[in-house]
Amino acid sequence: MTDPTAPGPLSATAALMADPTRARMLAALMGGEALTSGELARVAGVTAATASQHLARLVDGGLLVVHAQGRHRYHRLAGEDVAAAIETLGGLAARIAPARPWKHGDAARAARLCWNHLAGRLGVALHARLTGAGWLLPVPGGWDATAEGRARLAAAGVDLDAAARPARGAAPCCLARDCMDWSERRPHLAGGLGREIARGWLARGWLRRLPATGEGDILARRRLAVSPEGARGLRDALGLDAA
Repeated sequence: MTDPTAPGPLSATAALMADPTRARMLAALMGGEALTSGELARVAGVTAATASQHLARLVDGGLLVVHAQGRHRYHRLAGEDVAAAIETLGGLAARIAPARPWKHGDAARAARLCWNHLAGRLGVALHARLTGAGWLLPVPGGWDATAEGRARLAAAGVDLDAAARPARGAAPCCLARDCMDWSERRPHLAGGLGREIARGWLARGWLRRLPATGEGDILARRRLAVSPEGARGLRDALGLDAA
């Protein structure tokens, strides 16, 4: 079996992610939605033909998967491990270049999606609340919920049965795991629990996606806002102040 940390495979994957055009495409797909090649071309600021070439390389390299539907081809990240690598690299870049100002707007820092889970200040605050209150306890590989934690999360509309099911292709591990937040440099929750928190709160209208700010917005539909109902629900169920 090939060692993925060997210089060849490691440098090949790093080179795929390092190209500025491909990096913008990968960042755009961190919103958890599948996007067409045309949408990704507009985000990256390149022609359709150029976008197709870059996307083919990302698919061949195992970073993206593609689904054909009619005349459209929808691209998405290949899995949670790819999303985690992108988020980790973003945090590393922010840490080693601390003088570089945050340029993505306060909304993206307040709350956003990190592929399929909640990130930004709200995601970090949720992690701190659940672990600090003892509602999540450490287990090998991540976190599991206590009985009170499960009751609190259920009251907040989280489907814990769905959260316990591992993502397709992932090994069973734990209810949640840490993901280092790109902007805050502290952990937020990923794994099944992180996925179901984001899915459930979007479905019930506690969170809503904010529109793109313009052409080439790599954080389009990743920015989130908490609704008044969401603010009340978070306060009542979890004692979390969304402000």
